[in-house]
Amino acid sequence: MVEQKKAEKTTSQAGGVKVIQPSKIVRIPKSAPTPHQQQRVVKMTPVKTYWKKKQPPGVVSFRKKEHGGEVVESKKPAVKEKETKVVMEPPITVKDLSSKLGIRANEIITKLLLEHNVRSTINQILSEEIVQLLGIEYGVEIEIRKKEAVGERDFMAEQVSTKAEDMVHRAPIVTFLGHVDHGKTSLLDSIRQTNVAAGEVGGITQHIGAYKVEMHGKHVVFLDTPGHEAFTAMRARGANITDVVVLVVAADDGVMPQTEEALNHAKAANVPIVVAVNKIDKPGANSLRVKQQLASLDLIPEEWGGKTQFVETSAVTKKGIDTLLERLLLESEILELKANPKNPARGVVLEARLSEGRGVVANVLIQEGTLHEGDIILCGRTFGRARLVTNERGLEVQEAGPSTPVSVSDFSEVPEAGDKFYVVSDIQRAREIAQERQKKERETSLAKHQHVTLDSLYSKIAEGNVKEIKIILKADYKGSVEVLKKALEELSTPEIKVRILHCGVGGITESDVLLADASDAIVIGFYVTTEDKARILAEEKGVEIRLYKIIYDATNEIKAAMEGMLEPESKEVVLGQVEIRQVYNISKFGNVAGCYVKTGKITRNASIRLIRDNIIIYDGKLESLKVVKDDVREVRAGFECGLKIANYDDIKVGDVVEAYEVQKIARVLTV
Repeated sequence: MVEQKKAEKTTSQAGGVKVIQPSKIVRIPKSAPTPHQQQRVVKMTPVKTYWKKKQPPGVVSFRKKEHGGEVVESKKPAVKEKETKVVMEPPITVKDLSSKLGIRANEIITKLLLEHNVRSTINQILSEEIVQLLGIEYGVEIEIRKKEAVGERDFMAEQVSTKAEDMVHRAPIVTFLGHVDHGKTSLLDSIRQTNVAAGEVGGITQHIGAYKVEMHGKHVVFLDTPGHEAFTAMRARGANITDVVVLVVAADDGVMPQTEEALNHAKAANVPIVVAVNKIDKPGANSLRVKQQLASLDLIPEEWGGKTQFVETSAVTKKGIDTLLERLLLESEILELKANPKNPARGVVLEARLSEGRGVVANVLIQEGTLHEGDIILCGRTFGRARLVTNERGLEVQEAGPSTPVSVSDFSEVPEAGDKFYVVSDIQRAREIAQERQKKERETSLAKHQHVTLDSLYSKIAEGNVKEIKIILKADYKGSVEVLKKALEELSTPEIKVRILHCGVGGITESDVLLADASDAIVIGFYVTTEDKARILAEEKGVEIRLYKIIYDATNEIKAAMEGMLEPESKEVVLGQVEIRQVYNISKFGNVAGCYVKTGKITRNASIRLIRDNIIIYDGKLESLKVVKDDVREVRAGFECGLKIANYDDIKVGDVVEAYEVQKIARVLTV
């Protein structure tokens, strides 16, 4: 034993045995190792340690003894039952549907493509029909619950007072409607003692104006709307917010198409109508004819047993002006118009524009309540504070009551003409509602976009001959933008489309020019100017900018441009007929015909048909046309000539050569 220890010590000192610490305990036999075993290096593979994993919350572990041993049992997590009904709010994308149904987005995209022929991406907005259909296929009932928009009733609940004793009489809102150039603005000038018509381009009104006039201690608010047919939307907007309509008809002109249209707007608004037979001082005036024409349109005068009041007026001699005002005040008394000035203001936007000095300016008409400077206003998808309130004469006012037209500045962006506005108490709420409306409008526009499917792909390729004229439209007022956009889009035909890429309020900027350059569009400005940088950039890029002050000029020029893009009509014109009387064969040249011109003429550059027994056997061109030995441009009837048909030699005596040409005729749009 002692010898063994000495040997081990000696061996260890000699370094003959390398000791490697094993990863686990190894039992060595008690018998003495042989020298060979002492020299061997013992290597053990480390055993992988399995750490105890943290159990999920759904797993419950416990131990129990069974047959003297210890057995570990575990309970599996409860499986979540598949939902059979889900509720979703539009707009619904593939991503939203995937998270709600618990199905991979790639699987839904593949299913849409293969089974429904719909190309989509993960952020693609799906139509409600497709969503419902996918729900049925996946065995899930999908309920689409639309979020209720903030309506007028929500703001009506914020009214301070609804007591009858707080209601006061308000001024009637009177709208002048009628045909263009029948004297609406001139008649209104006589009432308010101004001269607006002189400031309008072409002597016509192109914006809605609102004016408050006092007479005998009472006020009347007048709305002046344009009369041309292009301003249908603006006239309709004026009729819908009015209490009484004054239908202006020129006594020398009578009832015109736009007069009937204005009458229909007034009837649709269900408001009383007073007819002003204007220009009664002109030599050809005939008020009786006007009454007869309107009577045929169910507008019967009181003296004929009807209910409509007729007033003969003249803006030049002031005849009938006082009578017209008295009739208007009488109509307002019959209507018993009342409003509560103690409530928060609400009304409608007549016009909106972008001003350099004041920012966004909106011309509004207050219908209920009182508007104070500093009030928080929510208008459509815009909001702001009424930092500056001015009346129709440009004077600043601290507050404005019911039936008062004012100009309000400091909106977040240009509101839409015709939008309703409300005074709210919290600017944060106004911001949230405006942003929600913007989001909804954007989502609605995206949902309406028609995406290309496999079915429509071939039809789109087949429609490659469809041309389009791209336009960027800028105007001074929002109402003008709407009118011009509608008028230009109505010029579209099946062959040529008018596409409005962008429209807005304000001058033409560099961004407009860059957009036009990128999209090969033209820029149209209505009653606006071009910035210097934008003008220089347009010259560099070759972008065309056209500025107009009258809407007819804009529509007429675009129409003319579209007519130039139309493929011209091809019309075939027969020039003459030539009879072949002799055929000569010339070596290295082919057959040459000796001919006689029977009718018309034949020209060198004309197309020809070779006719044999009244059947066309060849259609082509001439290679040469000669008289004797001289080349000629044309040969008229009664003369002989020689000709060679290009690349064709099968000619016989008695054949007829018919010369013709195809003329291109410019086409005219029938819009």
